[in-house]
Amino acid sequence: MLVFIDESGDTGLEIAAGATRHFVVVMVAFSDHNEAIACEDRIRLLRRELGLDEKFEFHFHKNSDRVREAFFKAIVPYDFFYYGIIIKKAQLFGEGFRNKESFYKYACGLLFENAKEKLADAIVVIDKSGRELFKYQLASYLKKKINGQEHIRIRKVKMQDSHRNDLLQCADMVCGAVFRSLAADTKDVHRFRRIVQSREIYVQMWPK
Repeated sequence: MLVFIDESGDTGLEIAAGATRHFVVVMVAFSDHNEAIACEDRIRLLRRELGLDEKFEFHFHKNSDRVREAFFKAIVPYDFFYYGIIIKKAQLFGEGFRNKESFYKYACGLLFENAKEKLADAIVVIDKSGRELFKYQLASYLKKKINGQEHIRIRKVKMQDSHRNDLLQCADMVCGAVFRSLAADTKDVHRFRRIVQSREIYVQMWPK
């Protein structure tokens, strides 16, 4: 099993000063390795179909609506699923949430707890950007939280560059679609999330 993680929004709590109202983390998972490879091949082909450079990075917040729609329609036939966690930051008051690394770790913990029954012997891939030491601390935290004595739900956690990994870009795009669906001031906010709705298992809003 291959699992790819990405986030959207920021961890700042000062919403009045410009911080995002929500912080979103999404996991995109492939139970079958061959299906992951097939999806990756399809993303590479899509670049050629759209006349894009072979090194072009699919990044939801930087891409046009045309590219976004083409991307989601290209990937949705493949057998993957996704979970998400949406943190409503206006309802957070604990001091621990003011530390961005603690905030991110907590959000990932909620996400993996929701998805753990679907995870088995997973290789988890996280974007390499950010403080490397923290990413390794996060890997240790998730393994301790999710793995049991009888069930190895997370086999390994790896850091990779998103611009070199098309399936990390896939996680970015799905996460961006979930984040966009929260934008009350944006026309047709569910447009892209709706395309991949069949692949969504559970996206939790937290706190309730």
